[in-house]
Amino acid sequence: MRIVVNILGIVLVLVALYLYSSARKSIKKEVILKALVAQFVIAFLLVKFPLGRAVVSKVSDVVTMVLNYGQDGIGFVFGSLANPGNATGFIFAISVLCNIIFLSSLVAALYYLGILGWVVKIIGKGVGKLLGTTQVESFVAVANMFLGQTESPILIAKYLNFMTESEIMVVLISGMGSMSATIIGGYVALGIPMESLLIASALVPMGSIAISKIILPELEETQKISDVRMDNKGKNENLIDAITEGAQNGLASALAIGASLIAVISIVALINGVLGNFNLTLEKIFAYIFSPIGFLMGLTGEDMRLAGELLGSKLVMNEFIAFQKLGTVLSQLSERTGLILSISLAGFANFSSMGICIAGISALCPEKRGVLSKLVFRAMIGGFTVSVLSAMIVGLIMLF
Repeated sequence: MRIVVNILGIVLVLVALYLYSSARKSIKKEVILKALVAQFVIAFLLVKFPLGRAVVSKVSDVVTMVLNYGQDGIGFVFGSLANPGNATGFIFAISVLCNIIFLSSLVAALYYLGILGWVVKIIGKGVGKLLGTTQVESFVAVANMFLGQTESPILIAKYLNFMTESEIMVVLISGMGSMSATIIGGYVALGIPMESLLIASALVPMGSIAISKIILPELEETQKISDVRMDNKGKNENLIDAITEGAQNGLASALAIGASLIAVISIVALINGVLGNFNLTLEKIFAYIFSPIGFLMGLTGEDMRLAGELLGSKLVMNEFIAFQKLGTVLSQLSERTGLILSISLAGFANFSSMGICIAGISALCPEKRGVLSKLVFRAMIGGFTVSVLSAMIVGLIMLF
């Protein structure tokens, strides 16, 4: 029965996307089919195939080891406060937000050295050849496996002004449907398994392209760029400059996230205080509205209601709040339920991210601000769906 429900969920998502499309007759079914098949294959290899599971486990160990090095710097600055086992307990600002500074510097260094760009280019060319999509949109979709919604467009900044609306939609949806490597340590600190986050990231490019090309198929003549040259070093003078700028950007991100969480959690508490007079909370409302999605992901009972609550929290507030709630109950869930929920929350798609995308990308290409403003809401829905569809696919595969 759960297999039937899971398949039904995937079909209904695709039908809903088709109805949401702005040009149904122009949808290239071959591109969509190839992307979805590739997404299923990747999910199977990473979730069920022994070698794939071993690779995920090994990469997870390596990334976790790298994250642990960040504790040296955090411990030097904050001393015993950096140890969650001390009398003060777990301090979010130190254990979670400070990791962002370290990872932002590391990513900036890899970016400056050209290592990150090289990896993106190799994988992006493969994706473009497989699906028949342009190099520039394939590259940015792949870049979002590693970078954030405002960082990945930097790689193809000089091409933004020549990109079609359909290509811009790929930029937006892949950004909102993904996580940034600079943030992933924060999610792990909240109790989310690294393996789940890595699987979610690996499914982003194919899912983003498939959903983008359904919502907004290509209607314009694309620029024929045979060899996209990415801007690897940016404006940094040297490696030290790149690391320093990365730290500053990481600090800005950490402060923004911290400020957002203070505001949102306080406002939610206020709203819940008012709703309490009617025996309601925002969490209960989210559970009612979004639990059907949990059902279509193959969950039942309390798991289904939990999925509704978490998905609503992610969309209306942000993924940090949703992950924090998930982290507190994850040990009580089955492996399948935990993986489905972790993947479904793994993305930036929420209402506040719309403004971030418009501001960040239009700073690189002011000429596209109007296009970005026009597309951003639909892109947010698309990004939210990327994570949900990935979770449905993984949930289905785990039933076999």
